This record gives sequence, structure tokens and C-alpha cells, in this order.
Amino acid sequence: PRLLSQFFFADERVTRVVAEINGLDAELDPQQYLVLLNQLHLSQAHLLAILERIMEECIPTQRHSRDYLVKFPEELLVDNLGNHMLFAAECLLAGTFLEVEEADGAQLRPQARNLLCSLELVRTVLREQSLSQPGSYPEPVRAVLVQFDRLFAEFELSYVSSLVAVKSPEEIYRQQEIIVLFCETVERALCLGYLTQEMIDGYEPLLMFTIPRLAIISGLLIYPEGPLSLERSPEQMSRVFSPFYNLLKKIRDLLRVLSEEELCLLERSLCTAE
Repeated sequence: PRLLSQFFFADERVTRVVAEINGLDAELDPQQYLVLLNQLHLSQAHLLAILERIMEECIPTQRHSRDYLVKFPEELLVDNLGNHMLFAAECLLAGTFLEVEEADGAQLRPQARNLLCSLELVRTVLREQSLSQPGSYPEPVRAVLVQFDRLFAEFELSYVSSLVAVKSPEEIYRQQEIIVLFCETVERALCLGYLTQEMIDGYEPLLMFTIPRLAIISGLLIYPEGPLSLERSPEQMSRVFSPFYNLLKKIRDLLRVLSEEELCLLERSLCTAE
């Protein structure tokens, strides 16, 4: 049940699969090579998962900040991101640029080398610790883990930044503004009786259409200085709304001519129409 013991056996499996790959002629048996390659990816992912648990147990207050993850596109935030980063580092060190431009890859190679060297050191230290005192983490072990955690985070941020345009602080703030707008829209709709708490607690599917519709009206009329402010240029708006800048202007102009009673009727109809 000890994590260091689990790490030892997971590390043994990675070592065994690597040895099998190195002893195989990929050109003579390409199918077996692909099988072993898949086994390697799975065993490395298992090893990294155990290592993550060890760091949470050993250095919980010394972990490198992962706040930068909020800048990443949501489609990249998957469970196997760490294993993908390790594979990318191995490719870069081998001189293979699968996803990045050659110039970016050349800049990333030193980071990839440092990360993989750090991982090898971690594997060696943890193997030795698992054989001697599997229930403790002395200071040298913690220091090696802190260094690896930092190098991994730095490489992850640098590599992903070379692949995609990570969100700027301004874009993150604009998204937070939209979250606030939606929250205030829901609170207002509850007060006016457009929605009920039971609908929200029960995840009523209609809310997926209702809340965004009401939020557009709220953003244009009730909170005109918020994320839907048309006093800004399209470039200053969130990318969620900037493509519809001209359409939003037309909607705002139409809403301004409605009476309070007509606006109430419109909002109620938006809560029921499909």
C-alpha cells in the first residue's frame, strides 16, 4: 500500500518495456513495436500518476504553482496532459519536432533535457528510498521532487505556449466578467420570477438557452458597463462576443425602444421559447 513501493513496481515496468523496445527491430516487426509503444505510454502514465501522489504527500506546500493552467484552452486540459508533455520532451531531445516549429523546438530542447534528466534522478532516488526506507521522505528526496515539479511546470507552460495562443490576463479577466454577468442575470431572473430555484437545482435543460438570452439583455441594458459594453471596440471585448459586435448594437437599439412592460414580456417569452 505504500506509495514508494507502488512507484518501485511501476518504475520496473517502464524499465522492462523500454528494454523490450530497444531489443526490437521496428522495421522487421512494426506491429509489435506499436504494441510496445502503447504499453510504454500506459506504463509512463501510471508512473507519473503515482509520482503526482507522492509529491502531494511529500511536498504539498512546496508544489510549483499551476495557476497558468487557466490560460490554456479547455480542450488541452485532459487527464493525460502530463504524459503528453513527457512524450513531447522525449521527442524534442531526439530532435523530432512533431507539433512545434523547428525554431521553437530548438529553444525548448534545453528545457526538455533538464526535465528528463530531473525525472531520471527522481526515479533513481525514489527507487533507492523504496528499497531502504519506503515509509519516509528525507530532505534529499524532497529537494529532488521540488526541482522536478518546478522543471515540469516550466516546460509545460513553455511547450503549450509554443503550440497555441494562451489566454492573456486581459482575456481571463473578460471571462470572469462574463461569469459575474451570468450570476447577476440568474439572481435577477429569480427575483423577477423568470426562473425558479427548483429549475436550477434540477439542471433544467431549458436553462442552457434561457440564461444566455437573458444575459444578453442584462448585459446591454441593466449592466451596460460590463462585458457587453458597446462603448468598447470589438478587440476589447471577450472573444465570446466580439464576432457579434454589430448584431449586439442592433439588438441594443431595438431593446431601447421597448417599454418596461414590453421588456418584461420579452424576457418571459425568452424563458419559454425554444
